[in-house]
Amino acid sequence: MATPEKRWMLEQLRRLSDDGNRYEVVHGELFVTPAPRRSHEIILARLNDILVPFVRDHRWSMVFRQRAAVRFDGSGVEPDSMAQQAYAIAESSWDTAPTPILVVEMLSDVTRRRDLGVKRVLYLGADVTDYWVVEEDTKSVRVIRNGVPDGVVTGEMHGGQSPQRTC
Repeated sequence: MATPEKRWMLEQLRRLSDDGNRYEVVHGELFVTPAPRRSHEIILARLNDILVPFVRDHRWSMVFRQRAAVRFDGSGVEPDSMAQQAYAIAESSWDTAPTPILVVEMLSDVTRRRDLGVKRVLYLGADVTDYWVVEEDTKSVRVIRNGVPDGVVTGEMHGGQSPQRTC
């Protein structure tokens, strides 16, 4: 007889110790991710340099980096980067923060299946407008939106650019 898998709840996630790993719960499943490689952080820092002026120019709230949380539908995740529409900055709870307009995840060998699988379903199901999946090896950004085929942007992005669907 098969043993039923444990279903994780957000409350259990909040009680885990901060040991340098990233802990996320998606639809009851716990995911643990070790600290990222240096190249991962360099790419995200460069992307952040592009996103901050773009978000400011579009009068969204701000760009959040790792350790910022997205919580909905009993799930809690920490995307590599995200942007939300303006809201009361004084609000201190991620539980009541608005759904992000943009979520960015950077693929790694550890996160590939989850970023392109359960997290894709989670973000699109929560009506995240844009979900970008950055892949270091191919120097590409997969632009994922509800109701349209994925687009892939390759090459370099420069300040003021936003990935657009190209295929």
